[in-house]
Amino acid sequence: MNTGYVALIGRPNVGKSTLLNRLLGQKLSIVSRKPQTTRHRILGIKTTTEAQILYVDTPGIHRAGPRALNRYLNKAAGTALVGVDVVVWLIDGKGFRGDDRLVFERLREVKVPVILAVNKVDLVKDKESLLPLIAEADQRYSFAEIIPISALEDVNLDRLERAIVARLPEGPPIYSEDQLSDKPQRFFTAEIIREKLLSYLGDEVPHQLTVEIELFQEEGKLVRIHAIVWVEREGQKRIIIGKKGDLLKKVGRKARLELENFLQAKVYLNLWVKVKTGWSDDERALRRMGYAD
Repeated sequence: MNTGYVALIGRPNVGKSTLLNRLLGQKLSIVSRKPQTTRHRILGIKTTTEAQILYVDTPGIHRAGPRALNRYLNKAAGTALVGVDVVVWLIDGKGFRGDDRLVFERLREVKVPVILAVNKVDLVKDKESLLPLIAEADQRYSFAEIIPISALEDVNLDRLERAIVARLPEGPPIYSEDQLSDKPQRFFTAEIIREKLLSYLGDEVPHQLTVEIELFQEEGKLVRIHAIVWVEREGQKRIIIGKKGDLLKKVGRKARLELENFLQAKVYLNLWVKVKTGWSDDERALRRMGYAD
């Protein structure tokens, strides 16, 4: 059996979480159209008869802003390259962009095989236009393989996984075959709630909100959850609550339904929105809210 860690890296919003979910055959990482949706290093475990593949989903590598949260995101993305056996770098079919230069800089120290996955090829009408991109990539770096894929449409993902497994070292499985991740249920509960918030909000709020689980209590077939949505300004709080609480009710309803499916239990969900000015630039607040290595 082949067993090893595989880092999924790339700039924000290039499709890493969608790819992870497709490869696992189950939703693990939350997905939205907004950049920097993934904020944590997430381990997804896939066990087959031939291999145990430990996929590491990461925040997008980007030019760090001044806030502590931005520094945390880049650190989480960078540390994911430590101790892995294979790296899968995602770009899209439009080619290399500004933040991709940051990825090249990180890869200089990498001593393991790097597979370039050119994602979103379903959006490229003329597939021959990918040939110059592949030729450019081949000149820029000694990739183990360059594979055009579509994570959304499940194009070439079987080929990508075969290429990964072929480069993993031989060894016994690290986790039990039925384990999907090393994160606790409380973590995924907060992420599911945050995903539903992102789906309803415009561009002005998402980067300044986070979700903290205050209570996660199992009572037989019922799971009681109390969650706090932290924002930085009173105006953001009003937006999230909505007129007469309508938006927060919609978020709560959608989150509860997905949580019941995820936890396979009846869920009682209470959401509160609270203001903590500058939480995203407060190292102590970030640690308390789960932003820690």
